[in-house]
Amino acid sequence: MGTRVPSPVLWRGVAAAAACALLGLLSYGRGGRVPLLGWIDLAIHEAGHVATYVLPDLATAMAGSVAQVALPLAIAVRFAVRREALSALLCLAWAGTSARDVSVYVADAPYERLELIGGMHDWAFALGPEGLDAIDRAGAVAAAVSGAGLLMVLAAVAGCLATPFLQARGLRGDPPAVVASE
Repeated sequence: MGTRVPSPVLWRGVAAAAACALLGLLSYGRGGRVPLLGWIDLAIHEAGHVATYVLPDLATAMAGSVAQVALPLAIAVRFAVRREALSALLCLAWAGTSARDVSVYVADAPYERLELIGGMHDWAFALGPEGLDAIDRAGAVAAAVSGAGLLMVLAAVAGCLATPFLQARGLRGDPPAVVASE
């Protein structure tokens, strides 16, 4: 007979899966930024440029996009190390939506139609003649980044749904609650 999953544990997993799916739908279904989270991604993006300002221009141009995906992934890893599975998976979904945001920016490189907050178009520079001289590959790069992001979101949803069952079997998940001793 199978292992019984306590109802609150199951509902936490279902709620986290729904949150991850909602993030994915807002990003991939609407084709735009996730409200509020998009502004956080933008702040991280710009901080990535600032943090790498002393590096070569190509690295600095790409650092913003790398940072906005890498930071949520790093936070996900931190939660995973602490065995906080649902928190890690929510951050994985966030990274996936951030990757979708980056893919829109990459796809715009040949056209430079996006409204920017100032300065040059990072990906037009990075893929242009002063950078990698691969502007004709912008669509393929964008599709790969978008696909990777979608896989992150789908993995997060599946992981959230699987986590309660794995926890019930003692295989992984959130650490047991600490009980205060008397």
